[in-house]
Amino acid sequence: MFYPMFRPLVLGAAAALLCTCTAFAHVTLETAQAAAGASYKGVLRIGHGCEGSPTTAIRIRIPEGIVAVKPMPKPGWKLEVVTGKYPKTYNLDHGVKLSEGVTEISWSGGNLPEAFYDEFVFTATVADDLKAGQSVYFPTVQQCEKGVHRWIEIPAAGGHGHGGAGEPAPVLRILAPRR
Repeated sequence: MFYPMFRPLVLGAAAALLCTCTAFAHVTLETAQAAAGASYKGVLRIGHGCEGSPTTAIRIRIPEGIVAVKPMPKPGWKLEVVTGKYPKTYNLDHGVKLSEGVTEISWSGGNLPEAFYDEFVFTATVADDLKAGQSVYFPTVQQCEKGVHRWIEIPAAGGHGHGGAGEPAPVLRILAPRR
């Protein structure tokens, strides 16, 4: 027998579960905010495979303004980076000037079953010329034994969010510099 007084509780729990599952369905950054000019530890969360097929590779493009990137090796996965020139020279702490660096990271050869999640980690510096309120996107491709997810969708200029559809790129919101 279902008691009407429990209906709001049951509906609320169901909604919370649905929101949790939906949010976990995307590739996301654990910490989705960072201050301009600060160090940042990027933890890319992979919450599922490709319709039951295990994840075998992750590739992430590093956006402009995210510099001095260093990925963390992951046991059982091959780590590769692509380096290149930055569009401009960045001034970091202690007078360091940086005009090139990592532009893409890939982890491959692993096996992340559908039933589990994992995290892929890198450190970086958020350029001090990024503006508070700005969003930077990390287009990510998730390769599976059978299938692929391209988490590369970026909202049009002036847009906010992805409307809950498609395969949105992980996003980092820039905060004001710490003084």
